[in-house]
Amino acid sequence: MPEIAEIARIVHFLRIHLVGKTIKNATAIEDTNVFGKVGTTGPEVAAALTGKKVLSAGTQGKYFWLELDQAPHPVMHFGMTGWIHIKGEKTAYTNYYKKMKSGELDAWPPKYWKFQLQTEDPVVEIAFTDPRRFGRVRLVDCPGESIRKHSPLVENGPDPVVDVDVFTEDYLKKRMRSRHVPIKALLLDQSVISGIGNWVADEVLYQAKLHPEQYCDDFDDDRVKKLYDSIRYVCQTAVDKLGDSDEFPDHWLFNYRWGKGAKGASSHLPSGEKLAFLTVGGRTSCYAPAVQKVSGRIVPGVKEEPMESDQEKPKSKKAAKAESSGEGKKVQSKKRTSKARDEEEEEDEESEEEKPSKKTKIIPGKKSSARSVGKKLEESSEDDEKPTKKSKRGPVQRQSARSNGRRTDDEKIASSKPEEVGRRRSGRLQGK
Repeated sequence: MPEIAEIARIVHFLRIHLVGKTIKNATAIEDTNVFGKVGTTGPEVAAALTGKKVLSAGTQGKYFWLELDQAPHPVMHFGMTGWIHIKGEKTAYTNYYKKMKSGELDAWPPKYWKFQLQTEDPVVEIAFTDPRRFGRVRLVDCPGESIRKHSPLVENGPDPVVDVDVFTEDYLKKRMRSRHVPIKALLLDQSVISGIGNWVADEVLYQAKLHPEQYCDDFDDDRVKKLYDSIRYVCQTAVDKLGDSDEFPDHWLFNYRWGKGAKGASSHLPSGEKLAFLTVGGRTSCYAPAVQKVSGRIVPGVKEEPMESDQEKPKSKKAAKAESSGEGKKVQSKKRTSKARDEEEEEDEESEEEKPSKKTKIIPGKKSSARSVGKKLEESSEDDEKPTKKSKRGPVQRQSARSNGRRTDDEKIASSKPEEVGRRRSGRLQGK
């Protein structure tokens, strides 16, 4: 799922290619998910864009918008697979284009487009795409400078890069002391901080050396400061690099966390620390147990799953440093399997904190307070924007299988020949 850095990347391109131009024409298909679940339609979005001049483009966490010279203004969220394409420009990342089939790169409008527009001379063509239809495009009818005072932005917390005057160490401390949830879950709560998703949260906690399971109200002032500094550092760096992971610092966990279930992936950091996975707040977390030690109460009953690998642990930091340089580093250290990323994106979307109400619609001249809008959001269906996801066998299902006389996967592995155990586990981790 696109997070704070990816949204900053798109807004960067929009400011270069669209801001200051007048939209000559716009078209949109009817999509009851992308448009309908946030109270508008494709034709309404196209009508709102046509003939308008784009004054600015803004971002708050995972949301971004266009300020037009006349209301209403489009406010957008990518969901899992949404993106903005500009004809003749590569706004996405290298891996995105590698997955394209022959001829798709030059096709216009691009596959899975929801709306597209064309500006007056000099002509610029832009399209919003979304294969899985979890993205949202809504219209907010208000003065341009007040967009952030209306739903859905008003219900979201401060952006750690844009809102440095609001997102302070004191703000973070107060929010942590007022809640009793795992720190990872707090970071993912968009009403607390806008823009942090799964990989950013893991990176923040790794850099701060904090355990993801520990309760947020159990950290002392020194650790709160470390966390605040880490949030600012990771988010600012990722935004400055426009989300280009090839430009991320070599010591970041990001470069090594995507090997779950991948053949040949490293299960250790170059410095020797072992990596492991666990589930916190409904999300898969990657962390380094030797670095991120517990200093207070933690969530009970969470099982750790070590990252399995056929690679040997680096013999020394010096050897690891040499091994992580050059082409080997690019292939192994920065290898991110699409399956691992897809699984985490599904978890991100399933427990997304910022679900807007499909009944919420901004009425011209009538401003809703944050409290009244939030109440409507709570009363609306919680399942509006959840993706359809194949169920995975969890602990309860395994117990049921055992009670019905069927052996579980773990029991089958236990009774297997020793040489078959590694293969079966590896296959299961890879989704085979």
